[in-house]
Amino acid sequence: MTVDPWSIEVDGAVHNPGKLHLEDILSGFDLQERIYRLRCVEAWSMVIPWVGIPLGDVIRRLEPTSKAKYVAFETLLDPEQLPGQKRRVLDWPYREGLRMDEAMNPLTLLAVGMYGRTLPGQNGAPLRLVVPWKYGFKSIKSIVRIRLQEEEPATSWNL
Repeated sequence: MTVDPWSIEVDGAVHNPGKLHLEDILSGFDLQERIYRLRCVEAWSMVIPWVGIPLGDVIRRLEPTSKAKYVAFETLLDPEQLPGQKRRVLDWPYREGLRMDEAMNPLTLLAVGMYGRTLPGQNGAPLRLVVPWKYGFKSIKSIVRIRLQEEEPATSWNL
């Protein structure tokens, strides 16, 4: 099954579930540039000027229910386009999650660009998460699903 990387499935504890095109998610918001340090668990870091919108703004638009305590993310699964997924180092697709307070933090960004340009594929196009106070593995790339839920989501690293 081919998944359209420009569409994001939104489901779970929201009043407005559905499949949204990237343009729908971005509509009504001004893109912002945020300069954040991306830190890796392998002891390197780099400063990146990201372009995107606050995740909290998108979540408010989705109208979470009172049961929404966590936000779960899932990445694109397409081993032909993403040949690294053919390796069995992880159970693909990649999954990550945040507590609702982390997701709503004004610093948490849904990025669509970097260095003043459209986000390239190797950096998570068309949509990736940027959580500047956490290690880079929390900043999931190529998001195709956002699920708000009551229970803590299973993530690729804790699985």
